[in-house]
Amino acid sequence: QVQLVESGGGLVQAGGSLRLSCAASGLTFDNYAMGWFRQPPGKERGLVAGISWNAPTTYYVDSVKGRFTIFRDNAKNTVYLQMNSLKPEDTAVYYCAARWRSDGSYPVDGMDYWGKGALVTVSS
Repeated sequence: QVQLVESGGGLVQAGGSLRLSCAASGLTFDNYAMGWFRQPPGKERGLVAGISWNAPTTYYVDSVKGRFTIFRDNAKNTVYLQMNSLKPEDTAVYYCAARWRSDGSYPVDGMDYWGKGALVTVSS
């Protein structure tokens, strides 16, 4: 059974940092592209960052470029999202998701597995 478990969420002041972790089990982790998504209150879920499964390349939405970093440790079956210079508009539930050998795309309706999410709240 595949499981993705996020951790590291919490409450932080604007300008602060958090690191989210997503531990995967039940799948061949290094064959999956991984994405971090977020869903702000009352809004739809959207992609934040993605990392490919081979010769890892990364993707970021414009709003987090230069502030967030996605990276993976295949030996630990874990993907991370380092979030710096956090803003109140970053407040959301953050989800990690996996997609089998993705071609570099991370569609919300095309990911194979999802975690249950971690709440990040940024106070002003």
